[in-house]
Amino acid sequence: MQLEKDYARFKEHGAELVAIAFQNQNGATRSAEKSKVSYPILADKDHEVASAYNVHNLLKDGVATPAVFIIDSSGEIAWSYIGKNLGDRPSTQVIFEYLPSLK
Repeated sequence: MQLEKDYARFKEHGAELVAIAFQNQNGATRSAEKSKVSYPILADKDHEVASAYNVHNLLKDGVATPAVFIIDSSGEIAWSYIGKNLGDRPSTQVIFEYLPSLK
């Protein structure tokens, strides 16, 4: 997975990467272990986070639409990308373009 390969680069520039899983904590932990990712995976079993960011069930599939949010140090959304289908995700290079500390 490209995000795992680039995770160290995110960290070097003061950015944190967090994935969201529609599972309980044990399920999210198992997913992280299975996929061998080192970045944190947030358990969002009841879809509270996905709903708060308006990405739950946008594609009428009962899960979160692929989305990326860059949150600045004041807690504001500085940039976002909402996927139009299950595989629609920006490349890490595109994400890096929107991280001011990486420019």
